[in-house]
Amino acid sequence: MNATQLSEETAEPLQLVGMSFYFAPSTVERAKALGLNVYQFYGLGRGGVLGDADYDTVFDAFTFFSHPAMGMLWTASRELADPAASAEAYIEAAYAYADDTFGAIDRGVLEAFAHAARNVANAVAPGRHALFDGYAKFEPPASAVHAAYLGAILLRELRGGIHIDAVHEVEMTPEEAAYLHDPSIFRLHGYSDDDVPEVTPELEAKKRRAEELTTNGVASYLEVLNENEREALLAGALAMQEATKNPVPVSS
Repeated sequence: MNATQLSEETAEPLQLVGMSFYFAPSTVERAKALGLNVYQFYGLGRGGVLGDADYDTVFDAFTFFSHPAMGMLWTASRELADPAASAEAYIEAAYAYADDTFGAIDRGVLEAFAHAARNVANAVAPGRHALFDGYAKFEPPASAVHAAYLGAILLRELRGGIHIDAVHEVEMTPEEAAYLHDPSIFRLHGYSDDDVPEVTPELEAKKRRAEELTTNGVASYLEVLNENEREALLAGALAMQEATKNPVPVSS
């Protein structure tokens, strides 16, 4: 399997797996304990890996959200809790979700995935992808379950950062990219019917080119892996994706 094929085949599984804890019941409960709702926890927890950053920095890191949405997710939420502390709580929420979900996956599969994902993360120079950089600062956990899940989050944020660059390169607006990706996500990200772009063949061609650039950009980092590590990365991603459909808690 070459790096481009691996980039294509892991795109959807890692997108799903890496975000699956965002609105999980255990995350909702952790948010309540902090005096937040789950959306405020999402904004502060994910954005908080950047520290107590200014609005523009966080808006650029998220990119595909409207200004009103980011005002709620970051500016208003920042009045309720400390961003850095929220980020620490958010990664713990991720690990709690992993403990509730990945218990049926062979530990060797998770360990091999975590090792491969860490090798990829270590090959990424800092300063290009803000959210990836923020998550990369967390220490690799001793738990194979937690290490694999942190690896999935890192690779999801890496792909997201590369996609932001690709969208800028083809000169699409964030609104256009979000709408062509999924109209329901477009609205979830705070856009209204007034923001819906005109979908033209030219715009669709830009979207396809942005996806191609994203795939190739991720593949350039996956080149660091040998064949066994590539197989391990795919196997782990697919196993975690399947586990989100049939979660099994980790036995104590």
